[in-house]
Amino acid sequence: MIYVITGTDTDVGKTVATAALVARELNSGHSTAVYKPTQTGVSGGEFGDAQNIAAWLGGPEKLSIAEGVRLREPMAPVDAALAAGGMDAVRALPTLAQHLARIRELAVAHDTVFVEGAGGLLVKLTAAGETIADLAAALDAALVVVTRPDLGTLNHTALTLEATASRGFTSGSLILGSYPKNPTLLHRSNLGNLKELAEAQHWHFAGALPAGLATVNCAERLVKAGLSLSAVNAAAHA
Repeated sequence: MIYVITGTDTDVGKTVATAALVARELNSGHSTAVYKPTQTGVSGGEFGDAQNIAAWLGGPEKLSIAEGVRLREPMAPVDAALAAGGMDAVRALPTLAQHLARIRELAVAHDTVFVEGAGGLLVKLTAAGETIADLAAALDAALVVVTRPDLGTLNHTALTLEATASRGFTSGSLILGSYPKNPTLLHRSNLGNLKELAEAQHWHFAGALPAGLATVNCAERLVKAGLSLSAVNAAAHA
């Protein structure tokens, strides 16, 4: 099974949500891979999102991680490539076909593959302008959107779900990332409204993940958080 994880914005908790879902799969005995098509904001031997997930979970044997390309600037992939080496670097970005081939290889060798996007649904990944939405559609993957609990999230989430519908996705799963331990009236109201929004769009609301999961020695907390989520939906693309 292949899952594509995206968000309503950057820094909404995609990586932590991916880690929780990975932890649940590993806890069930499933061999699992994490693929990051484009890792920006890191260089050399620095940890990216996939490496952080492996480290948080203690480097389990049944987990494989891979990246498509790594770029230093913390920018959208095409812009980060442009900053790194101009149009030559943009043209050198992996193509959609190359990403698909890599992910399908991982899917053959593993029970479950999680593909974590960069930024939101419509951020360009390739020189040709393809997005994480195009990648998910080509894979017929189950789509998971991570959103945030703060002011503005209802509009961002509604726009994202409408964008998925316009691209042929008939359903998916919504996860609320980084929900505070002591939620305000705003947070509680947004939680209820996000559940209703998901239902109205025929999406599944999988649950809310607590804030502060990604800390030292957090493997058990990630397993618990992953198990607290209801099952994410299978692929549904017209």
